[in-house]
Amino acid sequence: MHTLTVAEAICEGLREEMERDPRVFLMGEDVGAIGGIFATSRGLLEKFGPDRVIDTPISEAAIVGYAIGAAVAGRRPVVECGGFVDFLSLAMDQLVNQAAKLRYMFGGKGTVPIVVRAAQGSGVKLAAQHSQSLEAWFAHIPGLIVVCPSTPADAKGLLLAAIRNPNPVIFLEHKMLYFVKGDVPDGEGLERIGVAARRREGTDVTLVSYSLMAHRCLEAADLLAQRGVSCEVLDLRTIRPWDREAVLASVRKTHRLVVVHEAVKSFGAGAEIATTVMEEAFDELDAPVVRVGAHDIPIPFNETLEREATPTVERIVEAVRQLL
Repeated sequence: MHTLTVAEAICEGLREEMERDPRVFLMGEDVGAIGGIFATSRGLLEKFGPDRVIDTPISEAAIVGYAIGAAVAGRRPVVECGGFVDFLSLAMDQLVNQAAKLRYMFGGKGTVPIVVRAAQGSGVKLAAQHSQSLEAWFAHIPGLIVVCPSTPADAKGLLLAAIRNPNPVIFLEHKMLYFVKGDVPDGEGLERIGVAARRREGTDVTLVSYSLMAHRCLEAADLLAQRGVSCEVLDLRTIRPWDREAVLASVRKTHRLVVVHEAVKSFGAGAEIATTVMEEAFDELDAPVVRVGAHDIPIPFNETLEREATPTVERIVEAVRQLL
């Protein structure tokens, strides 16, 4: 094992995969000379040169369109569109109508192995246009895979899996996690897409989350343990596909479920998870499924208002308390 931040783990994964597979290249805004807005590609330009680490103009549709063409032609591009998930709105036609559908429309004869990386989430006072959590947009589209890691080990291991996947992957990295440290396995450390991680064993209630909110669920579980409440915490890690069997198995043990995500509560990933549990494990529930999400407002710039707009540890604790 060795200790890295999430940003360092992503950079290590990119470097190792580019060394392993000459088809892999990195392109996007500020990925080269600057080394990435969040230092996730530092040193890669010096090692691989401008043919494989490409600084692009500020045109998200052009960047993703170029990458799709390269992927169909046999390359494996990793794309970073300005660093922020908010800017992917400018490439939605390319992602939704092209990348997600070409393999199906080609009858499986062509694949689109593209990874689109983006930072999302609030907490760093970047206001409404740079602080959104948009994973549900992409999870709604058949043909797209959506990954939301929460630890350095998962950031690296799932990035490797994403690059090797023959389908387009939206790889969402939380801004507040880039400089969180953790153990990363020596060697490859490849993870499987679609497999949840059980971060804490429990018997009274299941907390399901991903990305930054997985950490907040663990904090809430610590506080609830002091009150005699045993929480099981599942970190989905990927939300399309999401690990239905792991969630259902945990609910059959605890008989209560709280789903937590930073995206707004309305029409979010939590609604899909809650409905699936109600459809497939209704008789196992001792109480209704509870969702905790952001309020239905744009993210404020003001630090206090920003904090109150999204789920806090206190809100998660209160949701569990009311459920019990």
